[in-house]
Amino acid sequence: MYTLTLPHFHLPKIAESGQCFRLNALSSGAYSLVAGSQRLVLTQTGPATVRFACSREAFEEHWADYFDLGTDYGAFEGKISSDDLFLQEAAEYGRGIRILRQDPWEMLITFILSQRKNIPAIKKAVENLCRCFGEKREEAGDVYYAFPTPGTLASQTSETLAGCSLGYRTPYVLSAAKMVAENEIQLKALASLSNEELHKTLLTIPGVGAKVANCILLFGYHRIDAFPIDVWIQRVIDEEYGGIFPIEKYPGFAGVLQQYLFFYARSDVYRERNNL
Repeated sequence: MYTLTLPHFHLPKIAESGQCFRLNALSSGAYSLVAGSQRLVLTQTGPATVRFACSREAFEEHWADYFDLGTDYGAFEGKISSDDLFLQEAAEYGRGIRILRQDPWEMLITFILSQRKNIPAIKKAVENLCRCFGEKREEAGDVYYAFPTPGTLASQTSETLAGCSLGYRTPYVLSAAKMVAENEIQLKALASLSNEELHKTLLTIPGVGAKVANCILLFGYHRIDAFPIDVWIQRVIDEEYGGIFPIEKYPGFAGVLQQYLFFYARSDVYRERNNL
C-alpha cells in the first residue's frame, strides 16, 4: 500500500468524468481500475489522501504518470478569466478531475463504442468486450479481464463481435482493429504528429468523427488543448456562451476546462441552476 496526499485529486469525480470506463466503485468504498492489462485498487479518504494498493516502485513507474500527478491543475484554474463566473463555477464543481494518460488503442475502441451511449452503457459495452476477448487474469483472488489486443479483435468476425451487444458500432470496431493490427495505422507513431495532423489521421478510421477524434487526442495522447464537443458541451456553449466558447483565452489547456464543463453540465446542480 502506498499513501499520498494529493491536492486537486478527487477519485469519484475522475471515475464519473467520462474519460475512463474501467474505473469503478467497489462495495468497500475503494475503486478498481483496469488499464490495459494492469489492475489497481485505490481508495480516497478525506479531501486529499489517496491509498494505492501497489508498491512504491509500481506507483512511480506507472501510476503516477497515468494520473498525471506531475501537473499542477490548480495553475489551470488560476488562469480562468475573472469575468467568466460560469467557468469558475464549473471548475470549482469539477475540482479534482485530472486528465488521465491512457493508452491510445484503448481510447480508440472505447470512444468508438461511446457514440450515442450514456456512461453506464459505455462501461457495460467495454466490459462485455473485455470479458469476451480480453485475457483473463487474477490478482489477490479477484478476477479481471485485460483490454483486448488489436490482433485478437482483428481476428474476430462481425458475428462474434455482435455477441458483445456493440450494436451498429460492431463493424467500426472490427475495421479499427484490423487497421491497427495490420499497421495501416501505427498509434504509437502518431504521437509525433501535430494536433492537426493527428486529428486528420484519426478521421481516416471508420467510426471516428470529429468529436471522437478529439476525445482520443485528449485522453489517449494527452493533448490537453483538445476540446471535444458533444451534446453536453454544445448545450453549455449555446446556453452560457452564446454559441461560441472562448477557447483562444486558454491556449494549451482548454481540454482541462472541457472536463470541468462536461462534469458540471451533467450534474443536478446545473439542471437546478438552469431549471432543466
